[in-house]
Amino acid sequence: MAGIYVHVPFCKSKCRYCDFASFPDKLCYAESYMACVYREMSFRREELKDKKFDTLYIGGGTPSVIDERYIGMLVAAARKNFNLAPDAEITIELNPGTVTAEKIAFYKKCGINRYSVGLQSAVDGQLADIGRIHTARDFADCAAMLKGENFNADVLIGLKGQTAEDVVYTVNFAAEAGASHVSMYALTPEDGTPIYTDYLNGELPDGDEVAALYDAGYKRLKELGFIRYEVSNFCKPGKGSLHNLNYWRRGEYIGFGVSASSCINNVRFTNTFDLDEYFKCILSDHLPVINSEEIDLEGQKEEFVMLAMRTAEGVSAARYKKTFGADFFADFAAPLKKTAPYLEVSERGAKIKDEYLFVQNGIIIEFLS
Repeated sequence: MAGIYVHVPFCKSKCRYCDFASFPDKLCYAESYMACVYREMSFRREELKDKKFDTLYIGGGTPSVIDERYIGMLVAAARKNFNLAPDAEITIELNPGTVTAEKIAFYKKCGINRYSVGLQSAVDGQLADIGRIHTARDFADCAAMLKGENFNADVLIGLKGQTAEDVVYTVNFAAEAGASHVSMYALTPEDGTPIYTDYLNGELPDGDEVAALYDAGYKRLKELGFIRYEVSNFCKPGKGSLHNLNYWRRGEYIGFGVSASSCINNVRFTNTFDLDEYFKCILSDHLPVINSEEIDLEGQKEEFVMLAMRTAEGVSAARYKKTFGADFFADFAAPLKKTAPYLEVSERGAKIKDEYLFVQNGIIIEFLS
């Protein structure tokens, strides 16, 4: 299994917590940028001709802010240049403040079959505080346009003044709107973002408070029939994100556009984060890669375990054996012993116990050299 990711770095305005490569003042370059993305795809066509891709994910930024025709051409370029499965999962991220019924109808027509909608909170005051351009009503309207479609709702926890009741209300709001998948992420205040000042001032919930918010959301999602299949991701049966599962199972992926990351043939590489530099590279027939590293066997094994431990399934000993021709229990005997109180271990493999999954970083680090 392999995936394609395309980064669309434009948005109407930058949210206060956003640390991604996104440019609210450069939407006028969207046509030129997308033309460069199509061209970058053609650069990779020959080297990837033997790969089969099962997913295409269009993220950002805000992909729904650009003209929908560019999205249609993007899907066509992916199919033209690569062996994209006829039934591939094709996802686009939407901001509820940038969609119309006409846009969504166009997306469906060009083959998009999964949508990831940025709700973040159903409390309008919290949305305004973090700089979102939409309201809860806008999300409900967007969901109505997506009726019958497979769509995810992004939810943020750890916002200023957020309570467990707010999180439960937001989860209920998303589920009642028809979301078949919920991604519930803890806010990470990154240095250099406006919200980092709130963090320095002690205005954001601390670690224990965020854990309580997560627990409230997790319990309610479980009651609503959502299955937690990764620490931050919950779905109705059969509605998991194949693109994200590919990451967690350490599958291959190729990224296009500014800041996009890739991992192909155990080589990890990243594109430039600078829009002007990206243009210069593509227009001079150069790949826009700024760093590249080959992952050695030890690193591959550690990544396999690290990613799998984030999931409810955990590490499959059989999959580990098939991938590396080695014994998982022998390779990681010491960390398995050290973290035993937090794990469920059987002949099938090992996974973090449900009650410790949200704090998995402190457990997983023991498996890394």
